[in-house]
This record gives sequence, C-alpha cells and structure tokens, in this order.
Amino acid sequence: MVYNIGVDVNGSDDGPKMMVDGALAAIKANKDIAVTLFGDETIIKNCLGENYDANTIKIVHAPDVITNTESPTEAVRQKKESSIVKAMEYLAKKEIDGVVSAGSTGAVLTAATLIARRIPGVKRPALAPIMPTLKGPLLLIDCGANNDSTPEFLEQFAIMGSLYMKHLFKIEAPRVALINNGAEAGKGNALTKEAYKLIEKLPINFVGNLEPRYILEGTADVAVSDGFIGNMVLKTTEGVAKSLFTLMKKEFTSSLKNKIGAAILKPAFKNIKTMMDYTEHGGAVLLGVNGGVIKGHGSSNVRAVQVCVQQARDFAKSGIIDEIKQDLSSIE
Repeated sequence: MVYNIGVDVNGSDDGPKMMVDGALAAIKANKDIAVTLFGDETIIKNCLGENYDANTIKIVHAPDVITNTESPTEAVRQKKESSIVKAMEYLAKKEIDGVVSAGSTGAVLTAATLIARRIPGVKRPALAPIMPTLKGPLLLIDCGANNDSTPEFLEQFAIMGSLYMKHLFKIEAPRVALINNGAEAGKGNALTKEAYKLIEKLPINFVGNLEPRYILEGTADVAVSDGFIGNMVLKTTEGVAKSLFTLMKKEFTSSLKNKIGAAILKPAFKNIKTMMDYTEHGGAVLLGVNGGVIKGHGSSNVRAVQVCVQQARDFAKSGIIDEIKQDLSSIE
C-alpha cells in the first residue's frame, strides 16, 4: 500500500524548496510513500523541475500563506486558500493519509482542530515530540498545544502517549511518568497532584513522578506535562544541548593538543551529535486529531522534512486512532 502524505510547502524558514526537496527525499527512500504538495503551483513546479512523476507527486494550488504574526483562528477562517487549510481539508476528506508542516504552530493546531477535528472523546489535542535520552527515545506530551490544562487533559495525554510509543516504537508496556518538581506522589501543584490520582488508576505502566533533571536519563518512555511546562522543558533541553556543543567546539580548537585529542575522538562526537540531532527524530505529532499531523521545526533541513514525512506514513500505518477512541471511551 502507498501512503499519500500532504506537505505544506509554506512556512519553512528556508522557503518552499526545502520542503519540496525533503518530500522528494522521502519518496526516493520509500516505495510506499507518495506526496501531495500544497502551495503556490508555479513555485512548486519551479522547485520540482520539469521531470517529476505525477504518480507519486501531486500539486494542490494554495497560494495563501499564514504567518507566525497572524491570529491563527482568524487566519484559518479567512485564508481559505492557504496551504495549511487546504491540506487539512484533504486530510478531513481522507484524500491524503497525513500532513506535514513546518509553518505556524498556532495555525497548524487551529486548522487541525477546526477542520480535521478531534478524535471523539478527546478533550484537547496535544503536541508530542520525541526527545533522545541515554536509553532511547522519549515522548514529551504536551509541549505547547495547551498552556492551561486540567487534570483530565493530562490523564488523556498519558493514554495517548502510551499508545503512541506502543504502536510506533513497539514498546510493549511504555513507562509513563508525570513531570513534577519531586518524585514523591504528594509533590507538585494542584494540577499535578490531581492528575497523579487519575493517571495512577489507568491501565497503563505508570511509574510516578519524574523530576526534569532525570528526563534525559531514560527512566521513562513517555513524559506527561501541561503545554507550558512541556514547552519550557523542550526549549531548555535544546538550548543546553546547543550551548554544550558550542562550548565543546570552542575548547577542542583552543590549542594544538586539544585539536589532536578532538581528531582522535571525532567519531565518538559524531555519534553523540547524531543521537541528539532533532532532524533524526522527526517533528512533534499532534495527538488527538483525526489523522497524522506532524509539526516540524521551522528551520527543518531536507533530512528533517524527509523524516517528518516518514513519521506521518508510520502514523497512518499504525491504526492508533482507533486505539485512542477505544481507550478513551473506557474511562469516560
């Protein structure tokens, strides 16, 4: 079976060509992927060149662009010809199997919720990126879709996150933890205390609270949080990693002796950089909507876009939406 993934070519920091090239890379590497490119038809064709396979690449003319400075709700309602709106319409009609966008996060969330709509029973969709840890991948849910959450939202995030890691990463009983300021069950604010009580009753592998300093140690497969804290954790981790690599580069080039040592250790450092590189882990999946919606970094390069497209394909293959419906209905 071939999975048709919609790619919003607008929104990338580096322009449409980056998104188009990433989509082409995904097709080249995977025989079960086709793409539908949403954006200005003339620009897309210029990026593709004259020779492209119409069997694996389709173009939907959507010239309008929603920027990060616009109100997401107003823009989605007014810009009917925008690439993200058109892509979500195709997803809602099942004409494509998933959507990848590196555009405005607010526009992606709003369009997915208003057009593709939520899975029945889902109170709020959640953004969930994969973070690398010392012992494997970890799903952080939520990382920014819901700055103000309720205990019931976090309860559902725990269920959806567990299902995602089970189906997409083949972990039989994913370890689900609640991000908190202490490991003890009674720690936290009113939100985490109530969420803890709800999550511990779920038929999932709940391992309790998780202090942020232990997130990268790999003691959990899913880390549950409200969107505000989750976003802070994600951005702080990215910032620390970037600063650390900058500091290492500075030190390793500061003297001849250090340069020699760096040359010897170069393969090891390359492996570490690859493990920490977001481009190898795809984008943030929007769990809770009817379809696989992947939000990539605005600065995504060709490799990152390729991985996001493959991630959307994997989501479509997993059948996770039916599982979410079933599991959420059992706790209502």
